Amino acid sequence: MMKFSENWLRTFVNPPLAAPALAEALTMAGVEVEALEPAAPPFDKVVVAEVLSVRKHPDADRLTVCEVEAGGDAPLAVVCGAPNVRAGMKAPLALPGARLPGGPSIKVAKVRGIESRGMLCSSKELGLNAAAAGLLALPEDAPVGTDIRKYLDLDDQVLTLKPTPNRSDCLSVHGVAREVAAVTGVTLTPLRVKPCPVRVSDRLEVKLDAPQACPRYCGRVVRGVNAKAMTPAWMVRRLERSGLRPISAVVDITNYVMLELGQPLHAFDLARLKGGIHVRFARADEKLALLNDQTPALDHRFLVIADEARAVALAGIMGGVETAVGAETRDIFLESAFFTPEVIAGKSRVLGFGSDSSYRFERGVDFAGTAAALERATQLVLEVCGGEAGAITEARADPPKREPIRLRLARVRRLLGVSLSATHAADIFRRLRFEFTAHEDVFTVTPPSYRFDLTLEEDLIEELARIHGYDNIPAATPAAPSSMLPAPETRRPHAALRELMALRDYQEIVSYSFVDEEWERDLCGNAQPIALANPIARQMGVMRSSLAGSLIACLCFNLAHRQPRVRLFELSRCFVSDDGKYAQPLRLGALACGDALPEQWGAPARRVDFYDVKADVDALLWPRTAQFEAAQHPALHPGKSAHIMIDGKTAGWLGELHPRWQQKYDLALAPVLFELDLDALAARELPACREVSKFPLVRRDLAVIVDESVGSSTLLAALQQDRPAVVTDIGVFDVYRGTGVETGKKSLAFRVLLQDTHKTLTDAEVDTAVSQLVRILQKQFDAKLR
Repeated sequence: MMKFSENWLRTFVNPPLAAPALAEALTMAGVEVEALEPAAPPFDKVVVAEVLSVRKHPDADRLTVCEVEAGGDAPLAVVCGAPNVRAGMKAPLALPGARLPGGPSIKVAKVRGIESRGMLCSSKELGLNAAAAGLLALPEDAPVGTDIRKYLDLDDQVLTLKPTPNRSDCLSVHGVAREVAAVTGVTLTPLRVKPCPVRVSDRLEVKLDAPQACPRYCGRVVRGVNAKAMTPAWMVRRLERSGLRPISAVVDITNYVMLELGQPLHAFDLARLKGGIHVRFARADEKLALLNDQTPALDHRFLVIADEARAVALAGIMGGVETAVGAETRDIFLESAFFTPEVIAGKSRVLGFGSDSSYRFERGVDFAGTAAALERATQLVLEVCGGEAGAITEARADPPKREPIRLRLARVRRLLGVSLSATHAADIFRRLRFEFTAHEDVFTVTPPSYRFDLTLEEDLIEELARIHGYDNIPAATPAAPSSMLPAPETRRPHAALRELMALRDYQEIVSYSFVDEEWERDLCGNAQPIALANPIARQMGVMRSSLAGSLIACLCFNLAHRQPRVRLFELSRCFVSDDGKYAQPLRLGALACGDALPEQWGAPARRVDFYDVKADVDALLWPRTAQFEAAQHPALHPGKSAHIMIDGKTAGWLGELHPRWQQKYDLALAPVLFELDLDALAARELPACREVSKFPLVRRDLAVIVDESVGSSTLLAALQQDRPAVVTDIGVFDVYRGTGVETGKKSLAFRVLLQDTHKTLTDAEVDTAVSQLVRILQKQFDAKLR
């Protein structure tokens, strides 16, 4: 975040835009202005006044009567209660008729019998501070009678910027001014810093023990400074409007230059340094008492500034207490350095605190402006605190490389949808102060030292779009050929399957494909699941080969939240490997637990069972039919599980959870689960029309006795395969074991529906068709009519 005064900004660039329009222009260029606030609340008729004399109020111990010169024809009598009022001081005076923030208008009034013709004001009464101990004391050279708003520059606006992390160049007033000049096309007035004359020969040697972390370090000695000097009022105002509290002249100057140029600086008390400067990484458990009264234990990750004896500052973050500038300091060593962002990034999070310096260094500062910032700080120190400067000591290594970027205008047109001429693109690059060469429609641009965000051709295209203006890019309707995607009738779309599951009272879940390895061993018998190289959590270390684990985990979550009836499904991918070959088939899995029906008065309560879920599978497959063959599965009860066979091939499984896993996962009731391969589930026969018969339907019931081991689905499949043409439907409606049926046998009753589209069937034709069905059962299964 960057906060600063509008008037300060206009000393560098002064576009013909009011503050709101200026804020809008910056925001639309990608540098968001989060807030625009007045420097002071509105008030009027407040002037600079001089207190000529002060006498005690005759009827009040805490009041005084002041004779005040306010630039009028004669002095004014003002009753005042401030403890710091004294003859000769200058302070704001609210004249009669003035309206102060949050208060009534000032009137001529008698205070304990003495007429008061105004009110001497504190900063709180003017709305400049939340609290004040007395009158706002003004400098001795403040011109009497001047409007206080003009004198204190209170008609200023304060802008709060929130640049994105890659735009560290906008973390200074000069950087924002550079951006405003590029956006508006107004000429930038650069800050002219002349080298300070060298008056002393003293210098400190600087050694870069970590040159990759600090490629450039500049420092200089300044002797004979007056550390007790007062910070100029104009500098105090700019610091306060930037959200910084004035501390002392030297510290205020370093903060001011940081805000002005974006280069953090630090001042050491030269007398407390022992020998030369070393830029190195901290030693194990090295301690450093910082200016915020914390003493963190450092390690090899932290870069420090050290002298010959110990660490004296945490590089790029904060200075140390032992070498801090104090009121008695006479000689200082000013530091201006470039630290690579990677070395500073993340350290504030480790320490639990940050600073304005670390906020800038971890995003990147202008490594070409290090010496210029030091010269600017030296200039201000000499002006405010006096003293004599030594020569700059500089240590350098390899600075960050600024690789040229190739930009094609054809690529610009493709990405932005607008044609920019070579002349227009060149003008934008000049406004951005980029160095470039151009050959026809290809530019080679070298990013400046303060732009760490420019590395790709797309970055330059974004710059062209920003300065050209997003609002100037036409909103063209995309023109692209479109065609309907094929929707073969031989496959059911996923949406239809989801809808059908919802109609069967199931709710869809979406879960991670990363699961616990234990689930794979327990529920899939998979001893070698596909492992992740870098799992996001310990319990998400492998890829699932079945949806069962995810469904059971979701069931446990719902039961823990007191859901008595849970019916879930998921349509997603599973991941399997076979001899180093990987596949990721789509599957549909579902789970039902609790009551078969919602609580109601129309049907008695009962638990969901195998056959309830089997009916759901049949509904999913209709009009196709599946065979259910008893089979074992690692996750399922050995006596309540089956393979789901479609067209003679295994397409999935169905069953009740194994008691072992029911106990392990702390389930009061065993859920019933199924899983189907989507390829087999989605396939269907091509719909074909047929004539609707006008003739009556005939029903015949057929009961046969077969071996207990023969499944009803097997009998149905045989009957369906060879049924006569007049047979329209065959279904099982009863199973009987008991009296009249010998042990090891069972009686199955079939419902046979017969119909012809051209005539009414005769009894002979019906009997012939039924006899044919009986012969099929007798021949293939040795069935006997009951």
